[in-house]
Amino acid sequence: MQTVDDLPVTGEWREAAEVGDDVARAAWAEAARIELLEVANQYQGIIVSKDLAQQVQRRSGIRTSQRAHYWIGDILRRVSVDSAERGEPLLSALCVNAEGSVGETYAATVLAIRGETPDDPDVHAAQERLKLHQLHDAHGLPAEGGNAELTPRLAASRARARKLRIQERVAPTCPTCYTELPATGPCNYCD
Repeated sequence: MQTVDDLPVTGEWREAAEVGDDVARAAWAEAARIELLEVANQYQGIIVSKDLAQQVQRRSGIRTSQRAHYWIGDILRRVSVDSAERGEPLLSALCVNAEGSVGETYAATVLAIRGETPDDPDVHAAQERLKLHQLHDAHGLPAEGGNAELTPRLAASRARARKLRIQERVAPTCPTCYTELPATGPCNYCD
């Protein structure tokens, strides 16, 4: 049994193979812009690429059986080009993968549009997201303007990785008494 969420906004489905790849992707990019603008209206709002792929198909009425990871990057690139042409922050920064990261496609898009490769694409995307939230006076935006933050999932993942690196770090030891050397250098017991 179909529910309202199973039906496209247009009332009936068309297949991407029937309308053609260019028509489908143009429609999906237009639908993605609308979806991402809605996300931009919520402070620290993000959308997972899998969910965005479902929403753009539903909004456009054009669906595909092809897995989203084959085409969603192109849709986000198109939306980013459109954002840049409008003088806006990159809307694609609001779309993350299951791990909470914008992924490598984002860095390539920034390079193509702005001529720079971000040192850390996720930090760059966090700054773009904040600009978007400020531009759209997002619901929940703090009076002081908010902060550029990594997604909670990615921030937690990076914190765990940092903790593991610290735990795995081998502290230098004194070659004579084998105690851990202080940060200042020489052994306090032997020298």
